[in-house]
Amino acid sequence: MPGNFNIDMPDELRKLPVSSLQALCKELRSFLIAHVASHGGHFSSSLGVVELTVALHYVFNTPTDKLVWDVGHQAYPHKLLTGRKSRFYSNRLLGGISGFPSRDESEFDAFGTGHSSTSISAILGMACAAKYRGDHTRQHIAVIGDGAMTAGQAFEALNNAGYEQPNMLVILNDNNMSIDANTGALQDYLTELTTGKHYNTLKQHIKQLLSHPGQPDKWPMEVVRKLQKTVKGGLLRYSNLFEALNIRYFGPVDGHDLKKLIHLLEKLKHIPGPKLLHCVTTKGKGFAPAMTDKAKWHAPKKFDPFTGATLDIDGASNQAITFQNVFGDTLIELATSNTKIMAVTPAMLSGSALTKMKKEMPDRVFDVGITEQHAVTFAAGLAADGLIPFCTIYSTFLQRGYDQVIHDVALQNLDVIFCIDRAGVVGQDGPTHHGAFDIAFLKCVPNITGASPMDLEDFRNLLFTAQATKGNGPFAIRYPKAVGMSSPTASFKKLAIGKGRKIRSGKDIAILSLGPVGQYVQEACEELETQQLSVAHYDLRFFKPLDEALLHEVCRQFSKVITIEDGCITGGVGSAVMEFIVEHGYHTTLKRLGLPDTFAVQGTQQQLHELYGYDKKGIMRMVKQLFANILSASII
Repeated sequence: MPGNFNIDMPDELRKLPVSSLQALCKELRSFLIAHVASHGGHFSSSLGVVELTVALHYVFNTPTDKLVWDVGHQAYPHKLLTGRKSRFYSNRLLGGISGFPSRDESEFDAFGTGHSSTSISAILGMACAAKYRGDHTRQHIAVIGDGAMTAGQAFEALNNAGYEQPNMLVILNDNNMSIDANTGALQDYLTELTTGKHYNTLKQHIKQLLSHPGQPDKWPMEVVRKLQKTVKGGLLRYSNLFEALNIRYFGPVDGHDLKKLIHLLEKLKHIPGPKLLHCVTTKGKGFAPAMTDKAKWHAPKKFDPFTGATLDIDGASNQAITFQNVFGDTLIELATSNTKIMAVTPAMLSGSALTKMKKEMPDRVFDVGITEQHAVTFAAGLAADGLIPFCTIYSTFLQRGYDQVIHDVALQNLDVIFCIDRAGVVGQDGPTHHGAFDIAFLKCVPNITGASPMDLEDFRNLLFTAQATKGNGPFAIRYPKAVGMSSPTASFKKLAIGKGRKIRSGKDIAILSLGPVGQYVQEACEELETQQLSVAHYDLRFFKPLDEALLHEVCRQFSKVITIEDGCITGGVGSAVMEFIVEHGYHTTLKRLGLPDTFAVQGTQQQLHELYGYDKKGIMRMVKQLFANILSASII
């Protein structure tokens, strides 16, 4: 499986004869399989768009013509054909190229698309800008797929495009999948468009009728025109959702038929106004295991490129217990005894470990599609009617439902439990996916209780406490994509809201930690003790409300304090501690460790913790620096 090809840029691609393009597609697939097998990364989505990618760059004059990929993890073939083949080994690595389109990385990446369902809005803006400038030659293309069409923003953009009528092309890459299988009425509708006889037969009959109106002496032109208007403006338009929005619909077509794609795209270049081409593709095309289990192969770890067997190259144990494992099992346990518990997730059923609960309790788990705003307000509706919804959503995606968190949940003080998965740095997905801001943006919202467990035992107890505390209002629990340090016990303990705990006594310096990074603190304290440095460790557990009694105890005993969190320090829990110190007149020196006021880069979690200085070594450096200051002050 060599995976070699000699095309580096689209202008080289366009010099090839059409007859050689299928061989190029085969080589692209081989390259992708070999690369992801060795390095990991997003996989099956990119395999599914190889022919489409080649056709787009062959027909359109990129980067002059604007091409936006949505969602970005289907853009690997695009990157390989736009000057990044030689650097692709660094994909998703620290200091390497991004796993998603990035304007900073290439002029061929017209728009950054790490989050889904933004492409149509972005390309519409570019098309309207060209229209305003009088540029009627530049083409504007958005490729939307992997369930992204289910999101409200995509339809907001389609509605606007149908009104503005700029020259633009939306390509719907319909593979019936997001990460998990698509759900909802829209997917049923798209399936009907691709398989239903009624619409396609009607369209064909209309074409024949209008092309051959019959005997001219028996079909007066007035009747023909009226028939044309009735059929084209009525039956045809309203039998298709996109046509009803004033967007011309073409398809469905086989997204792997390269010659047909090139032929259609060449024609669509010359049709004015907004258009939608419906392409049916197979996620994981060309790699049998990925075609069989599409969810598993969305973003696999390293594997054997011939058999598909997962490789344990890094020595990670398959038996390791993650926060996600504990969440899924604990929620089933709690729901078994509390019939009011429901689970809500926006298209992250497997990632959030809700697949098992969906099988065991299908009427109590709602996968609402890629609709974060709807997910939050839907959960609010469940809570308003007396149920206890666990709204399980990744930190970076909760940002998309922020208004709903404030207006629909917190303002009404509803008992929605937000389980904020992938909090903190998540690794190689990079800045679009790091859960950096949830502490800061939740801390300022009234009525919300916010917590972060230090370990798996604490996590189970927080989940138990959240559902057992009726009338407390919204309760947010943030936790990382990470392995726990030890297995939790089977029992539950109800925790006091807003109360932290002392983990370790000390006399020189105090460290206040929030969340699993407290495990770094434990390791650092043990090693510092061997160096005759006595460090106290407190686990805040809650970032809202803060344990003020604990903070008074710390500030009265220690003149030097360090806070550590896996999130942005601007507006984070360290900022809240600083506000407390100022408001209460303490003369405490505070040092905050966390993410700086920049967008965190890509890299493994461990690399990023080290880079930003809140791993074990970073904590030890900060303690020694403060301790040196203490010694200097005592000498003076």
